Amino acid sequence: MFKKILYGISIIFFIVFSFLIIRNANLSSFIDSVENRTFDLRQNLLVKSGAKSPNKDIVIVAIDDATYEYILDNFGEWPLPRDMYAKMINWLELQSPRAIAFDLMFVKSLKSKNNADEALIKSFKKYKNTFTSMNLDNQTEDLRTPPNLPDKLKLKINNKSNIDFERLTFTNCRTILQGILDVTSNIGFINVSRSEDGILRTMPLVVKYKGNYYPQLAMRVGLDYLGEPNSTYEIDRQGNFKIADRKIYLDKDGSAILNWYGGAGTYQYLPMYQLIKAVNGERTNLKYDFSNKIIYFGTTASSLFDIKTVPTSKVYPGVEVQATYVNNLIDNNFIRKVNKGYTITLSILLALLIISVVTRINSAFTASMMSFSVYFLYLLIAYYAMKYENLWLEVVYPLIFSIFAFTGAYITKYLVKSRDFEYQYKLATTDGLTELYNHRYFQEQLRMQIEHAKRYDTNFSLIIADIDFFKKFNDNFGHQSGDAVLRQVAQTFKRNVRATDIVCRYGGEEMSIILPNTGKEEAFFTAKKICERVAERKFKLFGGKETGVTISLGVATFPHDGNTASEMIEAADKKLYEAKNNGRNQVK
Repeated sequence: MFKKILYGISIIFFIVFSFLIIRNANLSSFIDSVENRTFDLRQNLLVKSGAKSPNKDIVIVAIDDATYEYILDNFGEWPLPRDMYAKMINWLELQSPRAIAFDLMFVKSLKSKNNADEALIKSFKKYKNTFTSMNLDNQTEDLRTPPNLPDKLKLKINNKSNIDFERLTFTNCRTILQGILDVTSNIGFINVSRSEDGILRTMPLVVKYKGNYYPQLAMRVGLDYLGEPNSTYEIDRQGNFKIADRKIYLDKDGSAILNWYGGAGTYQYLPMYQLIKAVNGERTNLKYDFSNKIIYFGTTASSLFDIKTVPTSKVYPGVEVQATYVNNLIDNNFIRKVNKGYTITLSILLALLIISVVTRINSAFTASMMSFSVYFLYLLIAYYAMKYENLWLEVVYPLIFSIFAFTGAYITKYLVKSRDFEYQYKLATTDGLTELYNHRYFQEQLRMQIEHAKRYDTNFSLIIADIDFFKKFNDNFGHQSGDAVLRQVAQTFKRNVRATDIVCRYGGEEMSIILPNTGKEEAFFTAKKICERVAERKFKLFGGKETGVTISLGVATFPHDGNTASEMIEAADKKLYEAKNNGRNQVK
């Protein structure tokens, strides 16, 4: 019964513990930050194992350090004249690419180069597979009046979830060339959503502005690739963004969790200066087939400040984030994270399994290895769930619960064993009838008292008592009544001695008391008090009757009456028989 109670308390503890973790925002936030690091580790392991391959149809035309130097040397300034982008678009379209996307913002008209702007606008108007970007922000109105955006840029979304997109809602917008806004709807936003530690693990599918939803640039490119650029979309009650046959899991902020394919340089890079030279008819090493490719233009030069930190790399170009995003959307490869409620449930089940292992296995080493193996098996399941199912099973909550389960189970096991030991020790040292110490314990304690008294030159006393005419009592009232009297006399003894005194059943109706650090006079006084208390008391017999009994007691003191255990017992015994011979119910 005691074991069941302790195990029940352990289970209740884990339930309360899980509730406290959920309710404690700071603790939960810390655990989530550690969990994010385990996500990074798993992503890196998957990349190193070659589990995921990037889409070969995505290519990046990079404004790298070499291109930046080339532009400054040949055009005299940055940014590049916009008619040059128009020329590159026209040149690429001859090879029938699937899409051309600019992770660049063509803001403000350059007054000295209006013709260049017009050339770029004409390219966006002519080709329906070209895309560009804008950015939302929260700048104040005294800097910039929040503009109204064309309706064609909006996405129609039926949001049935509890996600309010609060962190992805913005109050202002930095627009691009009005001419581009007028001629195309292939415009997406390039806002990102970093974790609290600054690492970019997620990206918004959509952002909100003036109560409307607008797609991310990669979302716009991906929707066009899937042939659903103008549909009405739904976010279901579970927080999944539904696109055709796809369900993209959104986190609590409304962002999708990206599945990473590698570090920087995962996708094929082509320096943009080589493309410029090819367009201008200059000699170049560029030999690449752009047909049916998704081409992303973006900066990778460190001086142009579009570098992110992602799970697989500390230095990762923003344009490659866009490429990863499109890759996820095309391959339906986004990460799905297990609901927190399921995580806590799994953690509790794992904890209960470890409790079962610890409590059932006697060997501490074996139980420890088995418990470690249980959690290690869960880690393997979490790893392969991400590898094959794109499923993020949290591992930190299960680890915390497992540690507490292991520790709690061992504490419980220790308490149970301690109680069992105490019970066994009590059985070995206690008389079952009177609940006094037994004869074996008496002999052990008597020897210890003699050794102690000799070492420290102190004394102690021994009282041996016997119930008067007990055999006749049993004959008259029966053994059940005799047992009742023995128990009640034993209780009287224990109530009238000190806590340090040792009361034992010596044998039959005889009882003994060892009184540490006690002289003869004090021992005689104690014995007399017990004798009087027994004589005064009415003892209840079997069947409801009452009667009185008396006892006789003999007192011996070390070292005056003996120097060994046998001498002390013999001396006290002689005094006891002297008390009996002198009429009983007295102390000698």
